[in-house]
This record gives sequence, C-alpha cells and structure tokens, in this order.
Amino acid sequence: MEILEAYDLTGSYRAAAELAGVDHHTVKRYVLLRGKGDPTKPKLRPKMIDEFMPKIEELVERSGGRIGADKVHEKITAMGFAGTDRTTRRAVAAAKASYRAGHRRVFRPWIPEPGLWLQWDWGEGPRIAGRRTWLWCSWLAWSRFRVVIPVLDKTLPTIASCMDATLRRIGGAPTYALTDNERTVTADHIARIPVRNPQIIEIGHHYGLTIRTCVPADPQSKGGSEATVRIAKRDLVPTDVNLRAAYRDFTELEDACAAFTDEVNSKVHRAIRRRPAEALAEEVLRLHRLPDRPFTAALGTTRKVAGDATISVDSVRYSVPHQLAGQTVWARFHGDELVVTAVGEGGAVEAARHRRSTPGNPSIKDEHYPPREGKDGDRTPRATSAGEAAFLALGPGAASWLIEAAAAGARRMRPKMAEAVALAKLHGPAEVDRALGTAAIAGRFAENDLISILDHHIGRNLAEPTRASEDHSLQPGTSAWSRFGIAPEGDEH
Repeated sequence: MEILEAYDLTGSYRAAAELAGVDHHTVKRYVLLRGKGDPTKPKLRPKMIDEFMPKIEELVERSGGRIGADKVHEKITAMGFAGTDRTTRRAVAAAKASYRAGHRRVFRPWIPEPGLWLQWDWGEGPRIAGRRTWLWCSWLAWSRFRVVIPVLDKTLPTIASCMDATLRRIGGAPTYALTDNERTVTADHIARIPVRNPQIIEIGHHYGLTIRTCVPADPQSKGGSEATVRIAKRDLVPTDVNLRAAYRDFTELEDACAAFTDEVNSKVHRAIRRRPAEALAEEVLRLHRLPDRPFTAALGTTRKVAGDATISVDSVRYSVPHQLAGQTVWARFHGDELVVTAVGEGGAVEAARHRRSTPGNPSIKDEHYPPREGKDGDRTPRATSAGEAAFLALGPGAASWLIEAAAAGARRMRPKMAEAVALAKLHGPAEVDRALGTAAIAGRFAENDLISILDHHIGRNLAEPTRASEDHSLQPGTSAWSRFGIAPEGDEH
C-alpha cells in the first residue's frame, strides 16, 4: 500500500521507488497488478494431480470421508498418476476437509432440567482371576452425579439390581432413563422404531421411570454416559498409564468403585462449576419417591437362609455370607452359575455366586463364614473363676500350657496352676510364663516338671543359646574315642 500511495503521489515509477525504498521494477509490477486481487498472495500454479482431483473427490464422497489416502493413491496410480504418495495424501486431506465442512453434524445444545434424565451405559472392567467384569456407569444429567457399580454379567436381573442401587444412592427416581439398544432393553426394531423388552418396562413402571434408548450406533445422542464410561475405565481398569495394580478379588474392585464414585462427586465439575454432590441436594427435591421394596420379580425365586448360612436350591446347599442368616434372599441360575441377591438398605446387591453343583455335593465357601476362634478349632481359654484368671494372667505361655495339658489328659491340673501362680510371686510372672511355654512345647506336665524347667532357666541365667560360628562348632569332639581298643591297666584279657 505504501508503494501504491507513493506512485499515486508522484506518478513516476522511479520517484515512487525512491520514496518507498524499493526497486522501480517492483513499483511497476504492483501498479500493473492493481485491481486484480491481493498482489501479495502467490499465484497458484497448476499441479500434476489437478486432473485427478474430481476422482479423488468422488472417492471421498462415496466413502463418506472414510477412505484412506493409500487406497486413493492405488486407484489414481492405475489411472496414470505418476506423482508420489505424499502428493496424494495432501490432496486427500484437502478433499476430506472440504467434505466435512459440507457434511458437518450440528447439534442443538441440550440443556437438561433437574429431575428429568438419568443415563446409563456399560464399560468393560478389569479381569479378575481371568474372569471378565463389567462396570455399570450411570449419570444424572442435571447435577452430573455419577454412580459406578462393578458386576459380573449384563443380564436383566443385574440391570434391575444396579438400577435399584443407583436410584437409592441418588435418593429418588427421575422421569426418564436413557441407554443403549441392547437386547435386555430393546427386543427388536421395526421401521426404525424400537420395540421394548416387556420386563424392562415392568422395572420402569415399578420405579416410575420411562425407559428411552438412543439412536442405534449413535453415541453422540447420549454423550454424558459415554464420558462417564471413559473416565471410569481410565481410572479403574489397570493400565500402563494409570499404573493401578491388578485386583486380587472382586471385593477389592467394589471398594475401588465406591471410592471412585465418592471422589468424582466431590470434585468441582467443569461444566456446572460446582460439586455434583452439592447439586444433587437440589435435584433430589425434583425426583420421584422410590418404592419401599426393590423390584424382585427378575431376581429369581426366594429362599430362606438357614442358621448355618446356607440355602437349598434344587436339593443342593449353597453358602451365603453369614450376616444373612435368617433373612430372605433371591436365587437364580445364570448359565452354569447360581446368583444369590440380597436386599438391604442400599438396595438389591449380589450376595454370592456359585458354580452349579449336584445333589450330595454342597458348595460352601470359607469367606462366607467368620474366622474360627483359636487354633485347629480349639477355643481360646476364658477364665470362669479367680484362680483361672490369675493363672491366665501370667501370659500366653500359661494359655498354651493349659490347652496342651488338657489335650494330653494331664492329672491334677488345678493344683499345678495354683503352684504356677505361687511361683510367679517368687520368681516373677515373666519367668514362670516362659517356663510354662517351654513345658507346653516339650509336653512335660508331670509333678515338679515346672519347677525343674524354671530352675534350669534361672541357672542358665537366661544366657543366649550357643550358636555355630567361624570360631566355634557345635559338632561334638572325638577325645572319647582316643582310648578305644586299649585295655585298662591290670586287665590282660
């Protein structure tokens, strides 16, 4: 612009060149280009691939922008193109950018209302002992409150249990629940109209929910739950990125999911600039009241838990956690497994899972029962009199002596216990307890055995035991063999 301004002022190429500080040929070129667009832009030169661009655009259009540059290069090379694949990649990138600009999908912003929408989706969880797990990921749209529950299958009873646990966690039921078109929710599509599974409709009616599904193969229509799945898998599934260690059992995965749920709901959400747990306190006022009992029709048949924490299914006894003794649970078969569901304050949860067994072969799991008291089934000694309490107060050695002496059928145990209490006043409880422990290990429960062991300990002055070293060996000497074969004096035979 300064060159053109100088030319308009002087009307001479050389004078304008002196004012603008450029060559007069440059002034002439810009003056001649005036009125033909921006003279600073380089003029596009014809390229070798220009005659093939219509074919490239056709291929991009036919493939919906999915065709790769290598396939395009292969096709145009067969048509006579002699350029490199680098030139083809640039041309294909330009054609795809033009295609996307003309076919860009524009969404109307969705502004959720409180109390209306709940979304859920599934994410593949970590493998535990070689077994596949799944993550139920639900998302309350307005408050962004998330709930993640680990499960072992995606059957309809599991959906009913997870739905009940989720709704009781958030404290109410919204109007709609949105999810994918899986067989447990959508049985078929007729003229692109989803046909609902009758059982999922029953579950929705029980909680006052209307079940909706997204457009098939269109995850953009439920992006909230998709993001919940992505975040849950990123933090809960062990990878080289998050450096999370493998889970030892399913209980550890349940604890990790519960901790993850509390963590994400206590952080400030980027979209709403507040914590989801705080927003839930407002949204819960718009939610519907939950029924007192969960939906149990899909959980199986009822069973009463016996006093030994077992239930009977098809004449086979299966164990359940001992805390459920006397309660009613629901049992159903899923493939070759028996799934036991219990209903507590937090809703329906899976209580136990067994491999299908046969009559006469009960399936009992040790983790369903509390740990045994004592060793090998023996009870821990508990005092019932002042004398027994004084003896057991000496220490663990006294308790060991009592258990071993009773098992060996020792005589006059009570007088010996009173004698040990009396000796403790003279030599101290620690010395007597140590002697009792030694007697229990050695199996010495006769008269005066305790006094003998106690005298031996005191005589040794509790010295450290002799140990082998570089300077001293525990091997006995050979001096006793030096006179072997020599007759004593006066004995010639």
